[in-house]
Amino acid sequence: MDNGNNEMSSSLSFASSSYLSNGSSSHNLSAAGSSNLENLSLNKLSTNLEKLLIDAEYDYSDAEIEVEGIPVGVHRSILAARSQFFHELFKRGKDGLVKEGKPRFLMSDLVPNGRVGYEALNVFLSYLYTGKLKPSPPEVSTCVDDNCAHDACRPAINYAVELMYASATFQMKELVLVVQRRLFNFVDKALVEDVIPILVAAFHCQLDQLLSHCIDRVAKSDLDKVSLEKELPYEVSKDVTSHRLKSQQAELEPMVLEVMDPLHEKRARRIHKALDSDDIELVNMLLSESNITLDQAYALHYAVAYCDPKVVKEVLNLGLADLNCRNSRGHTILHVAARRKEPSILVALLNKGASASESTLDGQTAVAICRRLTRPKDYNENTKQGQESNKDRLCIDVLEREMRRSSIMSVNMAISTQVITDDLHMRLHYYEDRVAFARLLFPAEARLAMEVADANSTSVYTGLSASKGSNGNLREVDLNETPLIRNRRLQSRLHALVKTVEMGRRYFPHCSDVLDKFLEDDEMPDTFFLEEGSPEEQTKKRARFVELREDVQKAFYKDIADQSRSGLTSSSSSSSSPKEVANHKRRK
Repeated sequence: MDNGNNEMSSSLSFASSSYLSNGSSSHNLSAAGSSNLENLSLNKLSTNLEKLLIDAEYDYSDAEIEVEGIPVGVHRSILAARSQFFHELFKRGKDGLVKEGKPRFLMSDLVPNGRVGYEALNVFLSYLYTGKLKPSPPEVSTCVDDNCAHDACRPAINYAVELMYASATFQMKELVLVVQRRLFNFVDKALVEDVIPILVAAFHCQLDQLLSHCIDRVAKSDLDKVSLEKELPYEVSKDVTSHRLKSQQAELEPMVLEVMDPLHEKRARRIHKALDSDDIELVNMLLSESNITLDQAYALHYAVAYCDPKVVKEVLNLGLADLNCRNSRGHTILHVAARRKEPSILVALLNKGASASESTLDGQTAVAICRRLTRPKDYNENTKQGQESNKDRLCIDVLEREMRRSSIMSVNMAISTQVITDDLHMRLHYYEDRVAFARLLFPAEARLAMEVADANSTSVYTGLSASKGSNGNLREVDLNETPLIRNRRLQSRLHALVKTVEMGRRYFPHCSDVLDKFLEDDEMPDTFFLEEGSPEEQTKKRARFVELREDVQKAFYKDIADQSRSGLTSSSSSSSSPKEVANHKRRK
């Protein structure tokens, strides 16, 4: 958020280096001298007034504003002179609570429709006292994801929203304009879920232009109707729904719009209401009486997002939900729970078998989601012995430990534990290599597994032959492909490859063991480079295949024998003899 910080902090100041010129050099010199003197005086005034806020030796405050349980000393004369809101507040004589002879005002009372944190209040007060807007504090305006640019992550947005609530409520119009410009830029960059707090702030602060921009963004997104109704004020939710319907009609006309089954929607809503009432017995009854399942109603997605943790555990105990079920947006239950950041819910899901390595359509795992929602202030907060641990840090630690455990124990991922399992490209590389080796060593078996997994219908890599087109040239790359579409394509390819490997393990386990040995060998040449290098290098690469020929043939015969004993058909295996496999390797 560095650009935003510089933009906001450099936009407002009492002092200005510009001055008017009437064309006379003597007047210019005198005007320049006068301007410089004025700037120096204003800068000194700002510095002196700032001491009233930051220097304990100059603590002559006559009132306090309590925020996050911390009292912040203020001077009513300065606040009243700078803000009409405070002028009217003090004029009415509503001094609130009195602590140690000073009136104390609660921030929650001053800003009832929004939240203003300690850091945002201090930056706002600094502007009131000095006329200069400080850069955003990184401990509350960035996240703990090292790969994030912090230009649209949730902490960056939340901090700007807090500053907007303070600026709008306390009627600092010039500051409202600066922060509004920053929020406007966020809307186009942020995830749609993170646009919601901006939309709500625009509604409460009556920022019509920003509100319209947010509504347009949310209406064009795939955010479901339930989320809109739960997270937005009724009027705003209604406007978004209306805007979405008009946009669909304009884009699809004269095509017939796809309409959700009203009966299905009604049944799902009944289950959601039962969950809101903590009535699991009613949920059971609705499931038995209606033709709908927990997964079809996205009931567990709903529960982890909006219900009490004990309700989530009771639903889990029913044993009726697929924990890795994805909703209409491609999010698993754990992805939704990660946004809520409730440790007890995350642990309950993981204990029941939810996968921490599953990614969203844009490549985010649950731990990545958590990291992009967490501020350094919260993550690095020191907890004294005996006190409750910080939830943000606890959620990340739980998910990271599960990722490491899955990496070590995963049968499908026979790679070094140093490889991060949520890295989409690394996982693709591993599975592409594995399937490519299978096609070289067991062509018929690999072909059968790929057909069952429908792996031939996906693209990105297809082993050795994929790096070149039919004419021998490199494959074309769609430069206009958006990151979201690309990630969806990669995810589709990854799922197909994983299923291919699972089919191979199920029906050709001994061949899979040989492949494991290939991939665990540090000296094994990468499949995609077998045809590169000097003749000597290529010979060395081919030699690795020849060295394991005996193991390959033994595994082949053993799978055939096992399948014959179990009564399975061996048509796919009989289509390729060991000799054919060996010849295939020699041809390569």
